[in-house]
Amino acid sequence: MFDAAEESRRSFLKHATTVTIGALSLTILPSTLAEDEPQVTKPGQLPILGNPPAAGHAASPKPVYGFLIDTTRCTGAGKCLTACRVENKVPEGQSRTWVERYAHLKDGSVKVDLVPETGYAGSEIPPLDADDVLRAYFVPKLCNQCVEAPCNQVCPVHASIKSPEGIELIDTDRCIGCGYCVQACPYGIRFMNQDTGVADKCNWCYHRIMRNEQPACVEACPTGARVFGRLDDPESELAKRLATVPTEVLKQHLGTIPLTRYIGLCDEVT
Repeated sequence: MFDAAEESRRSFLKHATTVTIGALSLTILPSTLAEDEPQVTKPGQLPILGNPPAAGHAASPKPVYGFLIDTTRCTGAGKCLTACRVENKVPEGQSRTWVERYAHLKDGSVKVDLVPETGYAGSEIPPLDADDVLRAYFVPKLCNQCVEAPCNQVCPVHASIKSPEGIELIDTDRCIGCGYCVQACPYGIRFMNQDTGVADKCNWCYHRIMRNEQPACVEACPTGARVFGRLDDPESELAKRLATVPTEVLKQHLGTIPLTRYIGLCDEVT
């Protein structure tokens, strides 16, 4: 719970910024919306950051992190969701990461279901007739850690910040709960934490990776569908995976330059 003085301060700032700069802030989005085909990174080619260092060269002193989701490996087990909630104390009914099940039907439609934390198997998601399904797969969603993050640009009190490693963070002491960043995120990742009253989101478990640990969801994934590591280290599992298969990003046309990449995305997802 907030004390009275802190609540009063945040309330005042929230209303003041809403009146004075709210409308202006929400217009500050990436100005160059590409109209080309969805970006596909070829094996061995890293987006924005260039190619990995040559074999035998050490990684740079300043780490550059990335995240890879392999939809061909995800089984919708839900263990990643529980691990994230426990690790980051996410309130019930809210989430920093989630998993969607996509089913392409023979009639041309695509059915999308939200996978519960208990996993797809044995869930209450209505079963589909196998004869009606062309293909089905799971797509985990989490923060894309955009290089050009619109959520960062609209914050009126600079509570949305980028770490030296390029990870988008929220200064919860500074955040006034105005919700501008929540509205600005084109991926629906940010939310207002119902327990704290301030903005919240996936931060790739920044506190863990600063201790050279894996994000909780990566550690909990039973199939290796989530891969986290250094983009600038050719010996990292992430760099090795990126060197062997093409990858895509979500909503590439927005020009946000996500650092979360996917293997096996379909047009219906991108």
